[in-house]
Amino acid sequence: MNKAAVVNGKMQASVTTTQGLERRLEVAVPGERVAGEVDQRLKRLARTARLKGFRPGKVPYAVVRQQFGSQVHAQTVSDLMQSTFAEAVSQHRLRPAGGPRIEPIAVEPGSELRYAAIFEVLPDVTLKPLDAIAVERPSAAVTDDDVAAMIESMRAQRPVFSVVERPARDGDRVTLEYEGRIDGAVFPGGKGESMLVTIGAHRILTEIEQALVGMVAGDAKTIPAVFPEDYGAKAVAGKAAEFDLKVGKVEERSLPPVDAEFAREFGVPDGDLERLSGEVRASMERELAEAIRTRLREQLFNALYRDNPLDLPHSMLEEQIRELQAQMARRMGTADPQQIPGREAFEASARKRVALGLLLSEIVRSQGLKVDRARVEQRLDSVTASHPDPQEARRQYLASREAMEQLESSALEDQALDWALTQVKVVDQPSSFRDLTGFGQTA
Repeated sequence: MNKAAVVNGKMQASVTTTQGLERRLEVAVPGERVAGEVDQRLKRLARTARLKGFRPGKVPYAVVRQQFGSQVHAQTVSDLMQSTFAEAVSQHRLRPAGGPRIEPIAVEPGSELRYAAIFEVLPDVTLKPLDAIAVERPSAAVTDDDVAAMIESMRAQRPVFSVVERPARDGDRVTLEYEGRIDGAVFPGGKGESMLVTIGAHRILTEIEQALVGMVAGDAKTIPAVFPEDYGAKAVAGKAAEFDLKVGKVEERSLPPVDAEFAREFGVPDGDLERLSGEVRASMERELAEAIRTRLREQLFNALYRDNPLDLPHSMLEEQIRELQAQMARRMGTADPQQIPGREAFEASARKRVALGLLLSEIVRSQGLKVDRARVEQRLDSVTASHPDPQEARRQYLASREAMEQLESSALEDQALDWALTQVKVVDQPSSFRDLTGFGQTA
């Protein structure tokens, strides 16, 4: 292995490949540079140092050196390691994938500073020609029937329930009082009053839902039921139970008329139905455009990943795995690492994300793309619009450098995607709003 040595009083650095993308950079900094920096810091300290028996700023240099020399030397060495690492990386035109692991070799006062920095570099990325990639672009439009169906769906979100005296049937809402027992004892959560149950919604045990059909207000009955093996509450999963049921009232479900009041409930202050229809169509068209873009994006990303295999830095891969685990923890609402799957469950997704990030960065670099401020503004408007106070959310984003950098990175990624789509073969494929958005489809 080549070792760095000070030549003609200048910093020297040598680099060797240890394995894969890992590099070992050995740096030698002249003792004169270290001593000079320590001396300058001690002199600055002497002007402000406060020591017993001396007036502020009048502490002799020799006393300051004796009192603080070791501490200042240690801090100077630490700072020089950081600054000379950056110099050495630039000198050798290296592109670190993450921070280095520093291994001191010689750090004693009065001698040259020598250390080794071990780190990974970004892989060389050479994109294969994009004109060999073909993607299908869904071709669809929002029709009048689609708008009508969406308004019907909106009606279903605002059902009207009216009390009826007849027996309950599918679709009715029943006010239920119940008590459940296992082996004769009421189990935790097994008792409730004024519970609203919509028959046919399949949100309660099947036996209870079926038993409610035909019951009228005031009816009571006792039924057997068995909790499924995969029931959410493990304490009762798979167990046989007995339930006392009593119906308080039965309500029939109907849909509201599409009138001015309906329009006002969906954000049209003047209740104008044509305006409501226009806003619904505009919203659907935005959703459709995003769905088409998502399909194109997925196809292009899959092709880029398939055609351009890369050797990935381990540090970047592990960081992405940790981020995916953190995202799942937030979705699950848990801080317990035992409840989150291990790294193996996230490795494939992490590899693809890291690789695509490197490939898109190469497109940005090779094409000289710069952040489009208009796109950043659009993204900022989009992410803050759903907040209760959009203006306050906007101020918080603008005040956060990290948040704005994420928006800028996302906008730049979109620009790289747009450029790539001009290079690939795009074939239009007839489709529909329902097929692309999944509207009206059930699981």
